[in-house]
Amino acid sequence: MSAENNLREQVATSLGSIRPSLQADGGDVELVDVNDEGVVSVRLTGACRGCPMSTMTLKMGIERALQAQVPGVKSVEAV
Repeated sequence: MSAENNLREQVATSLGSIRPSLQADGGDVELVDVNDEGVVSVRLTGACRGCPMSTMTLKMGIERALQAQVPGVKSVEAV
């Protein structure tokens, strides 16, 4: 298994632990890509998609949690 695939798998697992909090508010997050530089691309869906707080959720919630749980994650971007 390549390092990139391993990182993607770790990110997917970590997102699974974050997802219930988002779903409780009617939103969700979908993993789109993890590149070899540690940039994670996600798509916010449901109530998160148009929420004015989505940038804060992305950076202060999802990005911080992923960086704490998965070594190698540099940043998280919405696509």
